This record gives sequence, structure tokens and C-alpha cells, in this order.
Amino acid sequence: MGFLKNLFGRKTKEEETMSEKLNIGIILGSTRQGRVSPQVGEWVKEIADKRGDANYEIVDIADFKLPFLGEADAPGIVAWNEKLASLDGFVFIVQEYNHSITGALKNALDLAREAWNNKAAGIVSYGSTGGARAAEHLRGIMGELMIADVRTHPTLSLFTDFENGTDFKPQDLHLDNVNGMLDQVVVWSGALKSIR
Repeated sequence: MGFLKNLFGRKTKEEETMSEKLNIGIILGSTRQGRVSPQVGEWVKEIADKRGDANYEIVDIADFKLPFLGEADAPGIVAWNEKLASLDGFVFIVQEYNHSITGALKNALDLAREAWNNKAAGIVSYGSTGGARAAEHLRGIMGELMIADVRTHPTLSLFTDFENGTDFKPQDLHLDNVNGMLDQVVVWSGALKSIR
């Protein structure tokens, strides 16, 4: 194929796809008042933007005013699905509530189907045990939605990464894990884009 590019001076479709930057959404998994997920999301985005390997954006579930699954349709559902369809991969900011993910995140996951399929995702979780139990629940849901979750998983502690439970002050040791997770999300998102 390389000789065709040289012959006609154009990139092949495969080369064009590979050279385009991926769009990765950093999804804030909480909608409650006083939430700290925006702080965590901005921190991840700041790290991600320095990499220059993809287009990263914050996607706040609260902005879509989603109804509960089974209630009447709302414009937010269409906008939510369109936003997800425009993304190649995800980073979920997940907080642990009662050993699981928030109801708002579960509802947002359930209000889309095909828009999630054949995409990759990473998880950054927080809670008293680093949000590990919520992340494990999310992995099961992602499997059903055909989202490939990556292995590296930064976990943040309410005791050591937050002051007074509200002011996010992450330890430096998390930087390597966040970058490792993003490495995997970008590679897997690129690979899965080729089958969509």
C-alpha cells in the first residue's frame, strides 16, 4: 500500500484513520451537590492534555439532565447518546457508594447501548478503599456494554488524597498509574476504532 501513497501522493484510508487523534471522554460519575469528581476529572485531564496523544474532554453526566431509565424520553437522552457516539474511548471517574457505583452513573450507562460498543475505558476511582469495589462493579457492566476495560487502575483514598474529604490533594505516586492507564486506553481505543 505504501507504493500507492507514493504513486498518487495520498494517504490510504487506513493511514488517515491512524493519523487522526482519538477523542477520549473523561466521564464524571457523580451528580450530587458537593461532589468532588470535577476536581478529580480536571486533574486527570491536566495530566492527559500534557501527553498530546489524543483529544481529551470532560463529560459531566449532570449537564445532560438525564431521566431515569423507563421514564418518558427527554432531549438529554439523545444528546447523551450523540456525545458518546462522538468519543473513541473513556476514562470513568468513579466514586464508591455502598460498595458500588452511583445510581446516576448506572442510569447513564443504561441510557445508551450501541454508543458504548467496541470502545475502551479506564477507571480512576476513589473512596475509603480507593473505590475498588465500585470499579469492580463497573467492570462487569462494561463487559455487557462491550466496553474493553484496561488493566491499570489508579485508586485514590479519601484518607490520603483528600483534605477534609473535600479538597483533592493527590499524592505524586498516582501520576505513573494515571499515565499507564491512559497509555492503555489510547492503544486499545485506536485498535477498537478499526472494527467499528
